Amino acid sequence: MNYLIVTGASKGLGQEIVKTFASGNSHIISIARTENTDLQQYVSVKGGILSQLSFDLANIHEIDSLMKQVFDVINLKDATSIHLINNAGMVAPIKPIERCEPEEIIKNQHVNLLAPMLIISSFCKITSSLPIEKRIINVSSGAAKKPIYGWSSYGSAKAALDLFSQGAALDQQEANLPVNIISFHPGIMDTDMQEEIRSSSQEDFLNVETFQNYKKEGKLLPPQRVADVLFSLVSSEAFPNGQVVSVQDYL
Repeated sequence: MNYLIVTGASKGLGQEIVKTFASGNSHIISIARTENTDLQQYVSVKGGILSQLSFDLANIHEIDSLMKQVFDVINLKDATSIHLINNAGMVAPIKPIERCEPEEIIKNQHVNLLAPMLIISSFCKITSSLPIEKRIINVSSGAAKKPIYGWSSYGSAKAALDLFSQGAALDQQEANLPVNIISFHPGIMDTDMQEEIRSSSQEDFLNVETFQNYKKEGKLLPPQRVADVLFSLVSSEAFPNGQVVSVQDYL
């Protein structure tokens, strides 16, 4: 059985990842704040198994318990591969740092950075003795590469996630049965996050008109296309371990 753990899997890119990976030999574990009954039915029709765990990744002190629940679902004896895609993320707060509340900054860093770090730490510990294929993809952002007005929390979290992915991959090179890890920039997609960005005020986000034009001009990538790239990456013999890659490298 091929196991895939996906965070933020109830909508957007996460939902498309689940659909793309669904097959008769797949068991997908979804971690999201809400369950998706339509997605459950879709995976079932495809012959796969979908286990949905309701969890808010802002609750970082409960992630160890969450990962125990995840691996209670996985039958390690019949696993031929266990992969993890840390897809969940949040862009808010979208505004200059002096107008951000402490709770907003903390939640952003918890969801975008600390949750993936803790999940990966637990994943590597639990699977350390398994002689099977183990791959992790952290969904990052082009915002990690340059500062954007009003996005200081989001951009800094994603920049840190990129370096963490590289560092964790380097750590794993010394393991007997290593986990391979990359960070992945998915491009600008047509998701709810983009709708949230387009709804920002000009005062809070100086680039809002640019993002509104992305939608008008049809420049947003369909999430399904990005999910297809992720599927190819996970399946590839040339997995770019320890690297930060972009969807544009594979289109």
